[in-house]
Amino acid sequence: MSATLRIYGLTALAMLAFAANSVLARLALENAELPDSLAFTFIRLLSAAVTLAILLRLRSSSRAPRSFRAVSVLSLLGYAGAFSIAYLRLETAMGALILFGAVQVTMIGWGFKSGERLTALQFIGLFIALAAFAYLMSPGLGAPDMLGAVFMALAGVSWGVYSLAGRSSDDPLLQTANNFLWTLPFAAGLCMIWFAVTSVAPVLNKDLVFLAVLSGAVTSGIGYAIWYKALSGLSATQGGIVQLSVPVIAALGGVIFVSETLSLRLAISALLILGGIALTFKKKAPT
Repeated sequence: MSATLRIYGLTALAMLAFAANSVLARLALENAELPDSLAFTFIRLLSAAVTLAILLRLRSSSRAPRSFRAVSVLSLLGYAGAFSIAYLRLETAMGALILFGAVQVTMIGWGFKSGERLTALQFIGLFIALAAFAYLMSPGLGAPDMLGAVFMALAGVSWGVYSLAGRSSDDPLLQTANNFLWTLPFAAGLCMIWFAVTSVAPVLNKDLVFLAVLSGAVTSGIGYAIWYKALSGLSATQGGIVQLSVPVIAALGGVIFVSETLSLRLAISALLILGGIALTFKKKAPT
């Protein structure tokens, strides 16, 4: 297998893993309550931390764990927590679309704030994406649950911040394993405070636990490891554009595995949002 085909294969697997996270969360939390989503989040983070530690061990890494990085750890925790809460109220495709739309807007906005300037075509793409997002969120038949949408947007912003914070890492796998490890005491503490204040415990049925472990160990832990490997053969622009496929894959997964349907509003919004964001990755031709 050529190096190019190997990179394409790894990239496809990573996108499937990212989309599967939405499907697994929706399957686990479709009929769940808030305490169940908190337990799902903790089990997912724990499973990912253990899996990444094993991967580092298999790599025979002798490098010491990294120190606590507040921005990375807290944004990862914010993403995982808000993601689980949002999927108590959103369908798979809607959640994935809002998530990755917010991720891209966050990263594009940070680039603009940092001095990057958009071309006319990129401004048009951003306007189309924002207008389509406003249409998606507008009141009426087929609009998403507003509270769920807010939490998923927060998850997307958090993931965008996490991605930006990790761009300069010289060992992404080690740093990611360390970040997941550091989230555990915070996640456990939040769960304990919630349960102590409300006296409401989660319902840890075998399906929720299994899906949380699968999401953490496979589609998060191994999925992120595959993605970092794929990134070594992709440009930054390619890495951004290819993630636009995730909501589409998640939508198909929702139809197949969760028996969801695709509304016309969602289909139109998805095409316009993803198309608009794709335009923002168009660079000015060299002169």
